[in-house]
This record gives sequence, structure tokens and C-alpha cells, in this order.
Amino acid sequence: MRRHPGLFLTLIIILAIAAGVFVYPKGWGAKIQPWHLGLDLVGGSHLVYQIDLSKVDAASRDSVVAGLRDVIEKRVNLFGVSEPQVYTAQSGSEAQLIVDLAGVKDVTDAIKQIGETPLLDFREVEGSGSSTQFVYTNLTGEYVTGAQLIFNQTTGAPEVQISFNKDGADIFGRITAANIGKPLAIFLDNQLIEAPTVQSAITDGTAVISGGFTLTTAKTLVERFNAGALPAPITLVNQQTVSPTLGSNSLQEVMLAGLIGTLLVMLFMIFYYRLLGVFAAFALVIYTALTLAVFKAIPITLSLSGLAGFILTIGMAVDANVLIFERYKEELKRGLPKHSALEEGFRRAWPSIRDSNASTIITAIILYYFTSSFVQGFALTLLIGVVVSLFSAITTTRLFLRTFLKDAPQAPRHNEKHA
Repeated sequence: MRRHPGLFLTLIIILAIAAGVFVYPKGWGAKIQPWHLGLDLVGGSHLVYQIDLSKVDAASRDSVVAGLRDVIEKRVNLFGVSEPQVYTAQSGSEAQLIVDLAGVKDVTDAIKQIGETPLLDFREVEGSGSSTQFVYTNLTGEYVTGAQLIFNQTTGAPEVQISFNKDGADIFGRITAANIGKPLAIFLDNQLIEAPTVQSAITDGTAVISGGFTLTTAKTLVERFNAGALPAPITLVNQQTVSPTLGSNSLQEVMLAGLIGTLLVMLFMIFYYRLLGVFAAFALVIYTALTLAVFKAIPITLSLSGLAGFILTIGMAVDANVLIFERYKEELKRGLPKHSALEEGFRRAWPSIRDSNASTIITAIILYYFTSSFVQGFALTLLIGVVVSLFSAITTTRLFLRTFLKDAPQAPRHNEKHA
């Protein structure tokens, strides 16, 4: 890259042009993959559900409501809703679940699937023949942490593996120990979905259901466990629709604000740093195209909060250029040639750029893993934007400078002889 900066710069420019075509909301890029936009940008539905906690003891209500939110969020994701925002509101014995669905084409179908998500529970089987009855246990979906499709290592047959949390493992261990050789019935919304026979006591919190599954039926059962393990029933009590026109206006406003802000930053850089500012402006355009392409390729569902995170990284990308340019000017004052001053400027600016961006990356990771989906959108765009901005500052800007900065010719010394 040091020997052929022009070649690498050309490749980056070609990549940026392709990225720009890809992210453009119309034409070729839109045919390959459309943008995923949040409820506040494209409209959608705001649903409010009442949570039935009548059968949940007071000590467990907080954990039940939190578990319900997580399960519903996974359920909504299963049928392709863009960046669902699922949160709860609780007051004493009353609790509500709020679901925001962005860009849903068939709201009725989404409501139906959420509303039909059943309550999972395990029951013992007593009697035989016509006198068979199922006895309720206290093992419900509250204690199920997930299910997955696995394959038998000997036969290759599909199987379903269920995992329980610590309390669930203890309860399941006692139930299986008392029912060896007997079926254990699994119900979803009071409908029997499976009744595997207990082969032995299972105390490690992981159970495997096998026998007679096709790949399709095993996948269906896994989906029912993961999406249907609700700790309490829910009922839709309110629905509001966010107009797509309102969302479109919000999108246009935030894009205009971002464009104006970016242009002002570029004009400032050009005014203050002259030719260096021109290079920084070009690098910023390349950075913007590449970052948006990454967002779209993943894909990331962009909301107002996500766009705010992206716009913040634009300022951070420019901040890195400012550090580099100031170091470069200092080296020029020391009498170094332009190319030597450039390399020394990058070398001396790198520790500051590295440390500031590392702290931002750590913060973004913490926000992403310990907050809800609304803040996660901001954190994820911030994280990706910072990483790409490092590439832009350290690679793209440097390639521009290496390619176009020319050292001034050295004046001949007076004692030199010329032919």
C-alpha cells in the first residue's frame, strides 16, 4: 500500500461508488435488498396487551413479566417484523406488554400470531386407556430457556433438545424421577403437542425428545418451544397505527439534518485546512457510503436512534482527521518534508485516535448487550460507524495524502558544482 497508494486508493473509490449505488433507495440497490426501517420512519402498529398474572404469585411477577417480554420479542422476530420494540409497564398486580411493529404489511396476521402464542406447561399422566388423565405440575414455560434441533450421533435422526434454567432443572429432575417409564405430556395452550416417555431421571437441566420426528416436525416443535413458552397469557386491549406518511416525513427531516450537518463539517474542514480539508471531505464521503453499505448488508433496521448514532460517528471520523492534520502541521514546522511529516503525523496521532475510539467501542458494546432494542439500534450503528471511521481515517485519508501530496524540490546548496 505504501508503494502503490494510487492503486489502492482507486480500489477504495470503486468500492465506495459500488456502495453508493447499493445504498441508494431506488434502482439496482433496492432490487437486491431494500432498506429495513423502524416504526418511527416507515410507520406500523403499536399494540398493547394485558398480561394475566392471576395465577402467578406476587414474588414471581417481576421475573414472569420480564420473561414474557423476551419471549414475545423472539416470537415477533420469527415472522420478520423489522426491529420490534417490546417493552412492559407494570403496576402492582396489573401489567401490560407494548409491542411496536415497524413496516408490517399484514397487521392482522401479526396480531394473530402474537395473540395465539400459547402457554407451555408439562403434565404427569395417570391411569391408562379411557381413564387416562393429565395432572398439572408447576413446571411451565417460565422455566424453559430454549430449545434447539439436534441430530442423533448414531442414527442421524432429528431430535429436539430442551433446556431449563436452574429452578426448572430441579423441578424437571423431580418429575422425571417420579415418572420413569411413563409418558410426560407437554401442552401448548391446553393442546397436547408431545408426550415422550421418560427413560430416566434428568437432573442436568437438558432433555432430549426423540423418536419418529421428520426434519419438518422437529423444527416445528422447536419453534413452538422457543416461541410459545409464555409464563402468562396475554390479551390484546389496544391497537394504534402510525401513519407511513408521518414516518416518511420523519425520515426526510432526519436525512436533511444529517446532510446539512455533514456539508457544514466538510466546508469547515476545507476552509480551515485547505487542501487537507478537501482530502478529508472526500474521505468522509467514502466513509458515509461504506458505512451505509455495511448497515444495509447486515441488515440493520434503521430507526431515528440508529441514524443518530450514525451521524455521531461522522463527527468522530472528522475528529480523527483533525488530530492527524494538526500533528502533520507540527511536523512540517519542524522542517520535515511533506511525506515524512505525513507518516510522523499519523504515527503520533494514532495513540489518541485509538484510545478515544476504543472507549467509544466499549461503551457501545455495553449499551448493546444491556439495554432494550431501541437503545440497541443506536449502540449498533455507533459501534459499526466507529470501526469504519478508523478505517477511513487511517487508510483512506492517508492514501489521499500519499497520492497527491508532493514534496517541494530541494534548493541546491551553494557549494555544489553543476555540470
